[in-house]
Amino acid sequence: MKSSVETLSPTRVRLAVELPFDELKASFDAAYKKIGAQIRVPGFRPGKVPGRVLEQRIGRPVILEEVVNHAVPLAYDEAIRDNEVRVLGRPEIEVTKIDDGDLVAFTAEVDVRPELELPDKSGLAVTVDDLTVGDEDVDEQIETLRERFASLVTADRPAETGDTVTLDLAATVAGAPVEDGTAAGLTHEVGSGQLIDGLDEAITGLAAGESATFQTQLSAGEYGGQTADVAVTVRTVKVKQLDELDDEFAQTVSEFDSLDELRVDARERLRQVKLVQQGTQARDELLESLVAAVDVPLPESVVTGEVDWRRHAMEHQLSESGGTMEEYLAEEGKSEEEFFAELRTNAEKAVATQLILDGYADLEEIGVNEQDLTQHIILQARRYRMPPEQYAQQLTDGGQLPSVMTDVRRNKVLALLLEAATVTDRSGQPVDLSPLRRTSGESGRPTEAVPDDDAGPAVDPDVDEATAIPTDNGR
Repeated sequence: MKSSVETLSPTRVRLAVELPFDELKASFDAAYKKIGAQIRVPGFRPGKVPGRVLEQRIGRPVILEEVVNHAVPLAYDEAIRDNEVRVLGRPEIEVTKIDDGDLVAFTAEVDVRPELELPDKSGLAVTVDDLTVGDEDVDEQIETLRERFASLVTADRPAETGDTVTLDLAATVAGAPVEDGTAAGLTHEVGSGQLIDGLDEAITGLAAGESATFQTQLSAGEYGGQTADVAVTVRTVKVKQLDELDDEFAQTVSEFDSLDELRVDARERLRQVKLVQQGTQARDELLESLVAAVDVPLPESVVTGEVDWRRHAMEHQLSESGGTMEEYLAEEGKSEEEFFAELRTNAEKAVATQLILDGYADLEEIGVNEQDLTQHIILQARRYRMPPEQYAQQLTDGGQLPSVMTDVRRNKVLALLLEAATVTDRSGQPVDLSPLRRTSGESGRPTEAVPDDDAGPAVDPDVDEATAIPTDNGR
């Protein structure tokens, strides 16, 4: 087999491949076997018809077509390996010549990973917000504890915002009861907006035993999009009774003996939260700076695939919640053109980010071993509240392991870049992110490698020798 590569652009190449007939025996055998199993020839068992008999029966061109269909994908894979082409996505293949008895020739155009000029990791620097925990932050945390452990006592007055009420609901559309639209004994905090639109306004001012009727638009079900009449009756009205802030309160809500000890613990917990926020900000700032600094030619087919993936994900999310794209655009105050322009911008950023991380992973020779993969699976299984074995089986059954390996590889290289980067706060003080790495539960992974907004199926380096782009995860 002969093959050559022509560079069409920084992100696209054309392979030219010639296959001599003397290398096609395996493909002829496969073609005879496949076709022979599909037809009946008197005197021969299915699948045992000799090739010459098949050619006499159905014609040489049919055999050649099946031979080409079998041989070309195999030859394409061999060509990209021989020429060390790092492909992205599916190729556009054109058979240019079938010279019976001599050779088969074809071309394949495919997107490839571009060569990038990456900054030396030792020169990377980012600035994050100062880590400060003020007394007001601690006060707010303690107040949250008071709210959580508050007692509920019956209020001899109409319901107000912040009260907890017990109520009954019954929804109808044009007089017909709505399926699953009746409930009794529901507990609801007035003003929280947790149940249905219009409820809080309807029950504010109602005392126990009083009723009201209001209208709301249903978002899903048989009557999705229609206006329902909802009858609501308040059964009880209760108000939160907050404990006094003293040592007894601290002993009730924690393992500490005094309020001062509780405040010290709250301050340290807040410091840990803000340290994680600093780590997340450092990650985001680092990726933003790399995307701005590195000239990344973008493979159009990969960007298009990312745009499509994001659009379908948005449409699915809206469908699950009973909404429509038109309603979403109206709520956001965006035109369809503005939405898709923003979608494409985010997709381009995602592709650029992942190509940069993959480039550094190659440069630093980052690999993924069994321990890396196991730790990732354990953490993700915990996130989805399922046994690690079950989660791993789902990944295997769904063919998602290559994409997971890619995610882990990017996480590892980002951790390496963050470790090498100079991270300072806005006061000029150095920021130590090592506690995050020590407590993350996954070696070299202080934060997610790519921000959620940039997550998607965009680019997977582990398909360098494949003809498809797997989707994430993760996603």
